[in-house]
Amino acid sequence: MKTTVRLRVNGVERSHQIEPRLLLVHYLRDILGLTGTHIGCDTSTCGACTVLLNGQAVKSCTVFAVQADGAEVTTIEGLARNGELHPVQEGFWEHHALQCGYCTPGMIIAAAQLLARNPSPTEDEIRHGLEGNLCRCTGYQHIVEAVQYAAQKMRERK
Repeated sequence: MKTTVRLRVNGVERSHQIEPRLLLVHYLRDILGLTGTHIGCDTSTCGACTVLLNGQAVKSCTVFAVQADGAEVTTIEGLARNGELHPVQEGFWEHHALQCGYCTPGMIIAAAQLLARNPSPTEDEIRHGLEGNLCRCTGYQHIVEAVQYAAQKMRERK
């Protein structure tokens, strides 16, 4: 038995008939082809699948697509606007905040939510805001610096 799900993903209305048990991460990757959202652990531990669901960072491996019916979903592909990187994406580039890149989409989404809530976070607040996202490569310092860079850039734009 399939059910209809309607979502707004990266600003585009989407509607599909899906199995009710389909996870949001699989809907995004397999049905919509948005493969920037990574599947890392299948246990909600790593955060590689983090997306914004109505502005709230969620691990999309823990949400059924039908639970997101009617919602606004933003993936890593949806952060950039008009060919311009989001300040967090730019910060990761400028501060070499990635190595293998597997955790990067989830890290960037979590950081974007953090800065939307707190435009001037301290280093401790940044580290706390990224706690649910694991990186096995970097040691996190460059990630923190990238978020600090993005925060400054976003404050300057206002």
